[in-house]
Amino acid sequence: MEWLTRTPPTRAPAGDFFVRHLPLYLDYLAVEKGLAKNSLEAYRRDLTAFGLWLSGLNLPARKVTRSEIVSYLGERRGEGVSPRSLARATSALRGFFRFLAAERIVPADPTTELSNPRRWAVLPKFLTPVEVKKLLEAPDVETPRGLRDRALLELLYACGLRVSELSALPLENLRLADGFVLVRGKGSKERVVPIADASARWVKRYVKTARARKRGAAASRWLFPGSKGRPVTRQTVFLVLKAAARAAGLPPGAVSPHVLRHAFATHLVDNDADLRAVQMMLGHADIATTEIYTHVSRSRVRRVYDRTHPRA
Repeated sequence: MEWLTRTPPTRAPAGDFFVRHLPLYLDYLAVEKGLAKNSLEAYRRDLTAFGLWLSGLNLPARKVTRSEIVSYLGERRGEGVSPRSLARATSALRGFFRFLAAERIVPADPTTELSNPRRWAVLPKFLTPVEVKKLLEAPDVETPRGLRDRALLELLYACGLRVSELSALPLENLRLADGFVLVRGKGSKERVVPIADASARWVKRYVKTARARKRGAAASRWLFPGSKGRPVTRQTVFLVLKAAARAAGLPPGAVSPHVLRHAFATHLVDNDADLRAVQMMLGHADIATTEIYTHVSRSRVRRVYDRTHPRA
């Protein structure tokens, strides 16, 4: 069953773990449970995606807790994944970790108390404006790499981009003189996202100096060129964020590309941005996906009330 043994394209710790154990679990489902080929393929995709997410955090699969699984499913929900797909991903994770625990490959099953995703709403993690400022100012902009990192972080936060949208952003899609960026999102749908003047200035500085001096960049169509003519990888973006978070004194694991995207949306809603406009900027197909940010704001209001009201 060669199709069962396709593995995640990574060699990070979590990736190695999934390379070793995912084929065993899929064979178990095929032989012992008699799952159909299409179902097995769906489970493989869901579990591979989770393995890549863990690799981005540099988190070993054996140390996964319920908290990480809830965070992952929350991010998927924030990306607009349907309840049906979330339920399937939850089922895949439950089955996989139950199998690993039974085989004593992991010390415990982190999904034992995981409730049905149709019944819980995960509020996305986000950073405060002060934390974002610290993160953006962390790179050493006197070096070419630091200047690239500053421009990368500015774009993630200023435009609320997904990491895939940032890495594959063509240079020609910058319309900085007009104050916007043309983004190609899910399903190859294009949207126009405004960019703050301060962020645009950092991107311009990067393009004119650090990018212009990078070997081979002149022939590349990507704003952030990687190696061999390809765009910068998702893994590189994760590493940039991790280094910036460390330099900014933020807790390990507190920052990811999607956390910055959540901060972008939350700060807009907190400052009374129109929800339809936020939906357009995020590229959400359904306004219901964007409405989670109103819940974040309400939870913030509740915390303020509880902390400050004499009768709370």
